[in-house]
Amino acid sequence: MPIRNRFAELHKDITEWRQDFHKHPELLFDTHRTSGIVAEKLRAFGCDDVVEGLGRTGVVGVIHGRKTDSGKVVGLRADMDALPINEATGLDYASVEPGKMHACGHDGHTAMLLGAAQYLSETRNFDGTCVVIFQPAEEGGGGGKVMCDDGLMDRFGVQEIYGMHNWPGQPLGAFAIRPGPFFAAADLLSITFEGRGGHAAKPHETIDPVVMAAQAVTALQTIASRNADPTLQVVVSITSVETSSTTFNVIPQSVELKGTVRTLSPDLRDLAEARISEICNGIAATFGGKAQVTYKRNYPVMVNHDEHTEFAASAARSVSGDCADAPFVMGGEDFAFMLEERPGAYILVGNGDTAMVHHPEYNFNDELIPQGCSWWAEMAESRMPIS
Repeated sequence: MPIRNRFAELHKDITEWRQDFHKHPELLFDTHRTSGIVAEKLRAFGCDDVVEGLGRTGVVGVIHGRKTDSGKVVGLRADMDALPINEATGLDYASVEPGKMHACGHDGHTAMLLGAAQYLSETRNFDGTCVVIFQPAEEGGGGGKVMCDDGLMDRFGVQEIYGMHNWPGQPLGAFAIRPGPFFAAADLLSITFEGRGGHAAKPHETIDPVVMAAQAVTALQTIASRNADPTLQVVVSITSVETSSTTFNVIPQSVELKGTVRTLSPDLRDLAEARISEICNGIAATFGGKAQVTYKRNYPVMVNHDEHTEFAASAARSVSGDCADAPFVMGGEDFAFMLEERPGAYILVGNGDTAMVHHPEYNFNDELIPQGCSWWAEMAESRMPIS
């Protein structure tokens, strides 16, 4: 089916919900206002059950179809949290919370899934149960894992699960997906080089950790260029350099590097972790210092399941007429934890020619709402058709 007329009717309401969420962004698990509004609306829609506080501030709504003979239970997930960014859009509904902004479109994801939940509660044109999942703390907090650890899948009997993300630079409402590894594992890296500080005019009396750190920043790039198979993807980015001294004439005692590692396979993840430690310890030993490497495995690779990817693509084609092959994305996505628990798929939908996500001028495109809502509805009705 194409875009449903009901979402054209609801477009204004859903846009108002979205812009209200945008104006009042909340970070990580501190989504109390957003979660409260979501739960209130789900109850008003007539969901059969609404559960709050799953995964700390997550909300789950249960919608039974007109029939449940199939026994199928399909989960649909949206994220609710914002980013610690100062907004620079100048919009009438710009963030009123300093240092907080919906710079990734989670306000739109939440509003669209709410719109779909209202439609599905009204029509119930499916044979089975739809579980709508509103997750906190996607942006670095691992809220997807916390909800799973809190019993999400077993408690609601979820058999398969689907997610969606808007994508700037992709034509408005155009869908794209790929099977297998899609979004990268996103790991965190901290390296401290310890030397012997001293006067900058007497470097021979010191063991300079700045020199070690400078060598390491360059040497770590050889993991991608000389250790990894060149047909595979790995990114090692050093994003922060801090020393124990900030003055002009002191060689510091220590330097800390921070960064991130992105990979799309378990073997390459293992390789990167091992080589980082070997390179940094080797450099430190060469200059007479020490290195302490802390490598934290954060979000795993997000892997779309083949059958479910094709189904999600088919639903997208029903809505928009086409579904493109998506490229690999080296960003992380904690929907990966849910796809480790249950089979499913994650799809991108175009936000048009807008600023990229995580940018202070980004804004979710409200013209996308009918397409996004229709895809959610199509997922429920096509996956659980009434015979």
